[in-house]
Amino acid sequence: MPTSLPPLDQLPIRALTAEDLTACADLSADRGWQREEHKWNLLLTAGTGYGIDDPDGKGLVAASVVTSYGPELSAIGMVLVAERYARQGVGRRLMRHVIAEAGDTPLTLHATPNGQPLYEQLGFVQTGRAEMLSGHFTAAEPAPEIPTRAATAEDLQTILRLDTEIFGLDRTHMLTRLPAFADQIRVAEEGGEIIGFAAAWPNMSTHVVGPLIARDTATAQALVASLAAATDRPLRTDIDVRHTALVSWLKANGLAPIMFNAVMVRSLPDLPGDWSRRFAPLTVAAG
Repeated sequence: MPTSLPPLDQLPIRALTAEDLTACADLSADRGWQREEHKWNLLLTAGTGYGIDDPDGKGLVAASVVTSYGPELSAIGMVLVAERYARQGVGRRLMRHVIAEAGDTPLTLHATPNGQPLYEQLGFVQTGRAEMLSGHFTAAEPAPEIPTRAATAEDLQTILRLDTEIFGLDRTHMLTRLPAFADQIRVAEEGGEIIGFAAAWPNMSTHVVGPLIARDTATAQALVASLAAATDRPLRTDIDVRHTALVSWLKANGLAPIMFNAVMVRSLPDLPGDWSRRFAPLTVAAG
């Protein structure tokens, strides 16, 4: 006699580990996303993953990852539900669990148009938008002549101090992983002082530009151009739409718009830090 399967609202939610990497990538592919194993691996090792196993033994029903920046903020990403279980309340149940686990810690996420209504129902509010762009960088419109160079180990402490100032929180546990995660890390300098930094990391067939932290738009442009000069892959990045000059410059240099994601927060009025010098995140794990 066949064994009846438990209802979806009774399936246990468990912690995910790096051993779940393939199952997470399979879940991405199931929803038509790229597998993004490299990004999944970073998020699972640097953050806390949550998942629901398929009772049929077919991988994961749902997954999400939370990256903590201490008691002041955690970022939720990669909220995915298998197509065969879509629109059955699984995503809502997983999100409620993640929110409960966060306790009093404020939360942020990047929401796709499909996911935004659910997050609004769960108490998230939109505070901004990011535009995803991708394409081969043409250098048709040159960048300002601001000196950049490859970052060295000796630059790490300066990068961490600058990032904490601009991001608004300490993300040492993420940035110290950048040398192993990214193919390039570059800094911009003026008078011997680091005034910005950026990384390009491999994601399937592209190089993703992020984080992109810079004194001003001209510095951000110089960093992007220097990263592009060292790769034959298309670039992809997610730019805060308030940086209109940078977005226009990227489009003039061959990057085309893909989509917009809503930047949302819960239990705080807005993200900390200085948005005017924060151009692109390290990763975007929209859901």
